[in-house]
Amino acid sequence: MTQHATPAPTAPRSRLRRLLPLLFTAWLVLEIWLLTVVAGWIGGFAVLLLLIAGVAVGGSLIKRAGARAFSAALAQTRDPQSQQPQTGTSMTVLAGALLILPGFLSDLLGLTLLFPPTRALWRALGRRLTATALRSAAPAGAAPFADAVRLQEQLRIHRPDGKVIQGEVVEPDGEK
Repeated sequence: MTQHATPAPTAPRSRLRRLLPLLFTAWLVLEIWLLTVVAGWIGGFAVLLLLIAGVAVGGSLIKRAGARAFSAALAQTRDPQSQQPQTGTSMTVLAGALLILPGFLSDLLGLTLLFPPTRALWRALGRRLTATALRSAAPAGAAPFADAVRLQEQLRIHRPDGKVIQGEVVEPDGEK
């Protein structure tokens, strides 16, 4: 007589986790289909030149964003009291990475990250998604993104002058 072991109950998978592979596959199929359609219209060589131009533009965007971030950090170290405006470096780097990816949909998405009106829409959407993830986070760790955001907030130390630095407090051995 053999007994059948019942499988241990597993935690239900989130809807996004189930849909993500399907969305990624649909994105790839749409990119390939669009490449073939555009290649039929303007020719394969022109599509190849457009893809190479996307890589060149994306690479230069990432390089320029890195140089701008470096110069802003350098200016901040020279004059700690100066308040530098946000440069949107992360959006520019993401736009460059999307332009480097082969495909016209990723290029279109990358271009929307470069123009100020659509960039503002993406920022608002990002803030809304972050707030939603933080609200819906269960204590058991159902939302890993929200847990990561909370952990980042806990790791920050506020200096008296209002600047936020990332770090950890280490007490000397003899003091408490």
